[in-house]
Amino acid sequence: MRTIYPEAFLTRMQELLGDEYAAFRETLDRPSVQGLRVNTLKTSAEQLLQLAPFHLEPVPWVPGGFYFEAPERPGKHPYHAAGIYYIQEPSAMSVAEVLKPQPGDRVLDLCAAPGGKSTHLAALLQGTGLLVSNEPHPQRAKILSENIERCGVQNALVTSEMPDRLAERFPAFFDKILVDAPCSGEGMFRKDPDACGEWSPGHVTACALRQLDILDAAAQMLRAGGTLVYSTCTFAPAENEGLIEAFLQKYAEFEVLAIHTFDHFAPGRPEWADAGRADLAKTARLWPHRLRGEGHYVAHLRKTDGEPAPRRKEVKPVKLPAEALKSYRQFAEEALHSTPEGEFLLFGDNLYLVPSGLPDLKGLKVVRPGWHLGTLKKNRFEPSHALALGLPAQAIRHTVPLTADSPQTLQYLRGETVAADSARGWVVLTVDGFPLGWGKQSGGVVKNHYPKGLRWP
Repeated sequence: MRTIYPEAFLTRMQELLGDEYAAFRETLDRPSVQGLRVNTLKTSAEQLLQLAPFHLEPVPWVPGGFYFEAPERPGKHPYHAAGIYYIQEPSAMSVAEVLKPQPGDRVLDLCAAPGGKSTHLAALLQGTGLLVSNEPHPQRAKILSENIERCGVQNALVTSEMPDRLAERFPAFFDKILVDAPCSGEGMFRKDPDACGEWSPGHVTACALRQLDILDAAAQMLRAGGTLVYSTCTFAPAENEGLIEAFLQKYAEFEVLAIHTFDHFAPGRPEWADAGRADLAKTARLWPHRLRGEGHYVAHLRKTDGEPAPRRKEVKPVKLPAEALKSYRQFAEEALHSTPEGEFLLFGDNLYLVPSGLPDLKGLKVVRPGWHLGTLKKNRFEPSHALALGLPAQAIRHTVPLTADSPQTLQYLRGETVAADSARGWVVLTVDGFPLGWGKQSGGVVKNHYPKGLRWP
């Protein structure tokens, strides 16, 4: 069924685009573009191309980004459950690629759910530094945390706070910040027709006010010399060039940086903002009639000056009960070739390894304080799904090797027992060499420990 677009939206776009409008309008009735991005924490683009049973074409602005076409459904494939790629719209892949954190950076993804950009940032960090992924809405924060887990990210803190609350705790703390702001969603109309029903000129204005509040908080949390990427999936100038202009007028210490993937994108339009600042042409617009992707806007900013970071109170590591670490290390000795070590944190009965440089978390709503290793139960340690997905198969002593087209793989993902002739005790079931999750083998059968909430129908 053809989507009915709001008349006020179409009128505004015709006024803005002029001669380009006909080409733009025609793309709105085409099918949306679909893509996936390889998770380089687990594999390479070259290996994925050798393994994938579906046709993939490179996304030109993102190494490891690929298009796929319907009716292929890579989100329903065991490789997706193993976290070796993330289903992500191709234009959205540009954002983390522009921010481009370096290994060791402190990075904040301020509006992070469902996790596409956070998992991309984590891959660029290569398991080093600190990634704080924040999502204010609790249910969406849970989905974010699950995607962080599936992709095997070890150095992420997942929080569920409003931006101003985080700003109180992290003044001048981060090297890089991503604000993929909640917006009116015009760029996703053909992908999500329901967004059309929520649209109105008033909604655009409300989004812009909220976006500026979010950027206020981000400005406080960025260190001098640090960089910030602001992005939306809307065409509205009030949420894009107009919003960045208002921000730059408020914060003179910020400058606009040119975007290195400019060859593929159109420049921002200074004439669509009130003062028409020339440097807005350094921002980027991704138009569906000019490239193979949905609508997006990206601005790259640098904080040239600012107050130095305040001295932070040193957070002393909490000494864990000896029995807790003893049961964990005993499990690791039996199940793994080496024991993951670092700074431990005990949340209730759950044991985590926390990223280096983690600040005091007291009073914050924390969904995931680091890499979840497992649960301490009476006189024993039960490994977490995150531990299996955060390790390469070579790190695990006992595995049950399966293939993507094996009936046993589907049995396991459905939560059923699997027949296997392997060592007694904890094992990891793998799909073509990539861990899927834990099982416990006894008497030629592997008892299923795949999380109930993730099981396939």
